[in-house]
Amino acid sequence: MALVPCQVLRVAILLSYCSILCNYKAIEMPSHQTYGGSWKFLTFIDLVIQAVFFGICVLTDLSSLLTRGSGNQEQERQLKKLISLRDWMLAVLAFPVGVFVVAVFWIIYAYDREMIYPKLLDNFIPGWLNHGMFLKCFHTVC
Repeated sequence: MALVPCQVLRVAILLSYCSILCNYKAIEMPSHQTYGGSWKFLTFIDLVIQAVFFGICVLTDLSSLLTRGSGNQEQERQLKKLISLRDWMLAVLAFPVGVFVVAVFWIIYAYDREMIYPKLLDNFIPGWLNHGMFLKCFHTVC
């Protein structure tokens, strides 16, 4: 059974989120040493939510591929629960937090860059990573 492009895309997105999170955690920033560490940033929390969400999407896709045509009622029931979890997570966490983070960040960035993303951070977080996070969140939102 061949994977359809939608499933391959979800795996690629999951891997890119994991790579961004690993790169983000590897960066030594002074704010990571204070109370809360990375978890005090809504952008980091959003990246974790998006990675977990796409992990559930990949798990759902794999489960649906493996249970297709089996006729096992228990597997079908478990798949429906997994799909319900995926839909709940999108509606309650991934979409609202993603929209909020993207909208607030780029509105404040356009108004006054130094307020939300000082030029000092360019030494720690490369520009491609910052815009990559924007594109990932924008893909989830749209």
